[in-house]
Amino acid sequence: MASQKTLNATNLSALGAARLAELLLELAQGDAVMKRRLRLELASQAGGTDVAAEIRKRLVSIARSKSFVDWNKVRSLAQDLDTQRSAIMTHVAPTHPQDAFELLWRLLDMAPSIYERCDDSNGAVGSVFEQALSDIGDIAPQARLAPAPLADRIYDAVCANDYGQFAGLIPLMAQALGMDGLTMLKAKFEERAARSTAFADSKTRKVIGIGSRGAIFNGDHAARHQARLVHMALADIADAMGDVDGYVALHSPVEQTNPAIAARIAERLLKAGRPQDALTALTLAEAGMREDGRWPDWQRVRIDALEASGMVGDAQQERWQAFERDLNKDYLKAFIKRLPDFDDIEAESRAFAYAARFSDFHQALSFFVEWPAIDNAARMTLSRLEELNGDHYWLLGPAAEAMEHRHPLAATLLLRAMIDFSLDKARYKRYPHAARHLQTCAHLARRIDDYGGHADHPTYLASLKARHGRKSGFWAA
Repeated sequence: MASQKTLNATNLSALGAARLAELLLELAQGDAVMKRRLRLELASQAGGTDVAAEIRKRLVSIARSKSFVDWNKVRSLAQDLDTQRSAIMTHVAPTHPQDAFELLWRLLDMAPSIYERCDDSNGAVGSVFEQALSDIGDIAPQARLAPAPLADRIYDAVCANDYGQFAGLIPLMAQALGMDGLTMLKAKFEERAARSTAFADSKTRKVIGIGSRGAIFNGDHAARHQARLVHMALADIADAMGDVDGYVALHSPVEQTNPAIAARIAERLLKAGRPQDALTALTLAEAGMREDGRWPDWQRVRIDALEASGMVGDAQQERWQAFERDLNKDYLKAFIKRLPDFDDIEAESRAFAYAARFSDFHQALSFFVEWPAIDNAARMTLSRLEELNGDHYWLLGPAAEAMEHRHPLAATLLLRAMIDFSLDKARYKRYPHAARHLQTCAHLARRIDDYGGHADHPTYLASLKARHGRKSGFWAA
């Protein structure tokens, strides 16, 4: 049974409301944050309107402040902002969603001035704005705002989003905008795109420099920024409207040959129930995918499109090829999952045999450890020991730990590889880890009956002392 002196809600409530009120007033003396919190709680007793008025006054006060906030005081500012945000959601939103929306928007509007006068290197203030943006997305449909003024407000916010406080605003506002609002917003960004194009084509532009791609004109940087902004906004609007063809039209024929863009287009076509069109979009970028390195999204979406088109065999073949290329365990698991009973065992054995011969030893070791197939990992370690690179501590450490119980010799050889690399290369910062690995080797030696031609632990230890006996940082670790 808890002591009556333990600080918990039950024991404190026994003090009575009057005594607790006195204690709160006493603790609030000299603590502005607590005073503001208590005022908000008192205002909430009269309803959301009074709380909204208190929050509005505090936001105005914060916005008027001009003093710079150092990094060691920024958490207090973030706490103050989050107190207002939390009060909006707790006390105002349930009964006055329109007021809550306006207050959250005002809070987000303050972001530029706040960022300019504080050191938010730890991200405390940014986290509050991120949560406020998420909150406003939840509140907007309940606020029942007229689509035209809401579209105007969203357009202005996206175009002035220099600090990222409104990043991702359009998808969050899609439900509140509705189709009418989204259509209005689309028209605004299309008009902006037309103005930007007209400026780019203007004969009055001046050359201000020469770059690797030719002449550099005044306004080029701003024009590129505007083009990206408009493109992203129109893409978000197309997604919100379910307009796949509109999304496709935003990308030039050359852009559609980029495997990453082709994958994004195909993913949307698949979602719209158009798998054949998705395959066509992916085919436009097939040459780039085959020649210019790794494009994992292209491969993933292509397999989904093949399966959605009823080409199950082709999809399986693509999964196996994806596994063979870089031992991707997810593709192998998906391949095996779709096989009939008993065929899966044969396929797994075939995959393990392939992995054991894979050209990159460390990639194969990673595959076996993650699958997991620790017996196979240990066998491969013993048979391909000369390929071990002791510098791969992020892989060899977990692999050795996984092998310790059933394969102490393989685990020991992995640990020795890391020890040898650290000492041979004089990586003194790793000496404590190497010393710990040596202790583990001593522990594992008790369970190794046959070293299979490798030096036993006393012999290995003697060799270390002969080669690195003067490295006191290791021996003293």
